[in-house]
Amino acid sequence: MKKKYDRQSKDEYYLGLALATSKRSTCLRRNFGAIIVLDDAITSTGYNGSARGAPNCLEYGCLKDKHNLPHGSGYDFCRAGPLHAEMNGILNAARTHGGTSGAVMYISGTVGKDRTEISDAYPCQKCQKAIINAGIERVVIRTKKGIKRLNAANWVRQAYKTKDKDILSKYK
Repeated sequence: MKKKYDRQSKDEYYLGLALATSKRSTCLRRNFGAIIVLDDAITSTGYNGSARGAPNCLEYGCLKDKHNLPHGSGYDFCRAGPLHAEMNGILNAARTHGGTSGAVMYISGTVGKDRTEISDAYPCQKCQKAIINAGIERVVIRTKKGIKRLNAANWVRQAYKTKDKDILSKYK
């Protein structure tokens, strides 16, 4: 029997939903969305932005832009706080009693005013720790080479291999 059309993979489907979720972001620089899936059902979504009901950059402008702070710095000055999409997804799962243990997280996003899709949307170290503690087993992202599946247990193993001098060198 011939196929009438090519059906998109589940990874592509969930990454597309994560990308759509990123459009709710209140950050003017980068927009990320995260989807948490357990047993092939979405248990939670999250996007980067300010805390519920708090002022945000869409309403008041970006403090990081105003003070020329580079990407990856100045989180303490950011109205969006360090509420990343991954963290928001985990927190929303807790609010709604959605499951995360054994789940898969899909992350996608855009950058700039033209909303160019970001490849290699790896979670930061803080989000990696939250993902591990939430019991999420795998994270799926899109890279320039295609879809990449990251095993959260590997982050734990990597932490044991990290030397004190490597950590401290970031602060010198």
